[in-house]
Amino acid sequence: MDIISVLIGLAAGLAIGAALAAVLIKGKHKKLIEDAEKDASRILDEARKEGEAIKRDKILEAKEKFLQKKAEFEEIVNNKNRKLENREKGLRDREKNISREKENLKQKEEEIESIRENLTQQLEIVQLKRQELEKQHEEHIRKLEKIARITAEEARKDLIEQLKEEARTRSMAQIKDIIEEAKLKANKEAKKIIIQAIQRTAAEHTIENTVSVFNLESDDQKGQIIGREGRNIRAIEAATGVEIIVDDTPEAIVISGYDPVRREIARLSLQRLFADGRIHPARIEEVVAKTRKQIDEEIMEIGERTVIELGIHGLHPALVKMVGRMRFRSSYGQNLLQHSRETANLCALMAAELGLNVKLAKRAGLLHDIGKVPEEDTELTHAILGMKLCQKYGEHKAVCNAVGAHHDEIDMEYLISPIVQACDAISGSRPGARRETMQNYLNRIKELETVALSYEGVEKAYAMQAGRELRVIVSADNVSDKKAEELSFEISEKIQNEMQYPGQIKVTVIREKRAVSFAK
Repeated sequence: MDIISVLIGLAAGLAIGAALAAVLIKGKHKKLIEDAEKDASRILDEARKEGEAIKRDKILEAKEKFLQKKAEFEEIVNNKNRKLENREKGLRDREKNISREKENLKQKEEEIESIRENLTQQLEIVQLKRQELEKQHEEHIRKLEKIARITAEEARKDLIEQLKEEARTRSMAQIKDIIEEAKLKANKEAKKIIIQAIQRTAAEHTIENTVSVFNLESDDQKGQIIGREGRNIRAIEAATGVEIIVDDTPEAIVISGYDPVRREIARLSLQRLFADGRIHPARIEEVVAKTRKQIDEEIMEIGERTVIELGIHGLHPALVKMVGRMRFRSSYGQNLLQHSRETANLCALMAAELGLNVKLAKRAGLLHDIGKVPEEDTELTHAILGMKLCQKYGEHKAVCNAVGAHHDEIDMEYLISPIVQACDAISGSRPGARRETMQNYLNRIKELETVALSYEGVEKAYAMQAGRELRVIVSADNVSDKKAEELSFEISEKIQNEMQYPGQIKVTVIREKRAVSFAK
């Protein structure tokens, strides 16, 4: 029982302690709550006060910005107003000026109207005077007809015929000057470019023939060339493809052949044979083979040197070799390589003057006669063959067209084509560049004289100064001085239209009257 009572006492003590603790804790919590409420109220008051202060600051700041923006806006409005006022002022000034100009125009219109009235009155007076003059003129003509016993219409016809004859005579003298002046003006720039190109191009010319002369130290060497029963000379001709002419010419033999390369091989082979001293068929074949190889190398070297000197790049090796072969070819006595170099330089100069492609023009000028030097025979003309070779080896279309068209065998499609044609003619027609055969020269002289003799009144005609001047002697009884001038012009026109000739031809008509008497 004591334990139970003790336990009950302990339980009661614990309950009382718990109740007391609960009371104490509740009181403490209440105090804490009160303190917290006080702190919250204080914080709210501080926050309210701070918010009001911030609000006041923001309101003041907003007012300041509003005032600033208002001032700026007012300034902009004032500036626009000032500009509008200036414009209105300018418009008012313009209106005043326009009003003044209108008044001036009204005054001028009034003045013009008064001038028009005066002119109308004067015109009426002039018409009246003109009618009076016409009446007087008709009366004067009638009096003249009575005096001259010829009508005005007949006199007018006679006067017209006289004026026609006089005008015809004067016009024949002036037509020539007018034509020459027109040609001079039309060709001024072309002549300038051509002359500049010619003057800036300098070249040396050599004349190549179909024969080469090989000089000997003595006539005894002719026997060595012929050999026993002609074996040596036959071996040389068979190996080189040329003909060896051994005649009575002292210390010289003639190498004949159309191919200059073969003639050069034969000439060099003979030099080597005589220098070596051993001349027999086997040695001849060996020397000719070595010489041919050397010539081929020399041809290639000449071609390469030529294209390098002209500044032409990317040319196919086959075309370079053909360029080298030009050195051993000739055209009308003019060395073909030299002619092609001249043409190339002239083309470059003309293309530069005209603002065209200088490199293409120079390339076309060098290759324009490439069709004359292929080793194989063909029936094509050299211009068409040259064009096909250029196409085969990948040349530019403009170059191919210029090569094929420089003799008008195909149409010219590029601007450099007529330049190549003109430069080819310039290089070939220069005095001394080519040789004219005697027969062609005589035919041209005879044709000139025949043209002059075909006119009535011509007694004799002489072509002088290698066909550069034609002197025509006319009958003084049948041809007057005026007719002589007309005849000179007509003959020159006919020569120009019907004949082909280099340069120009001077036509001189000679008329003289001789009075002859004899003292006996």
